[in-house]
Amino acid sequence: MANRKLGRPTDQRKALLRNQVTNLIWYGRIETTLARAKEVSAMAEKLITLAARECDNTIETTKNTNNDKGQTVVLNVVNDAPSKLAARRRIMKLLYEVPAPREADETRKEYKARTRQVKHPVVEKLMRELGPKYKARAAEKGTGGGYTRIVKKGPRRGDGAEMVILELV
Repeated sequence: MANRKLGRPTDQRKALLRNQVTNLIWYGRIETTLARAKEVSAMAEKLITLAARECDNTIETTKNTNNDKGQTVVLNVVNDAPSKLAARRRIMKLLYEVPAPREADETRKEYKARTRQVKHPVVEKLMRELGPKYKARAAEKGTGGGYTRIVKKGPRRGDGAEMVILELV
């Protein structure tokens, strides 16, 4: 998973990197050390590339269902293609679940109704917002990759570790 040990046992290192990649995708920027940022950046770039490649890969099908009156109803349904479903599962394997935040003026009932449709908000954000955004960016510039930026802040007080801000471009 990671090339750098980051001074931690394997399970802690994997959890740390998963957490930071999840937060980077959810919030758009994080503050961390340079060594961690390089590892997180590499992982995030791979996930965004996967999402950009598979974001538009859907199949439209018709579905016949019976309603309460026994009538047959034909519905047009848009489903993920098998490759998009596999990509979604690969992304879910790496990212943590982050519940969607509750708005200030929203009641509990409204919050449940709003979040009932979206089961995995971080994965949905990656597939619905970031994937198409970076796919269009790659088509415009003619190159892929380069989705993250590292901005150095200076040494951390206490141990002198180089602190950086890692953000999505």
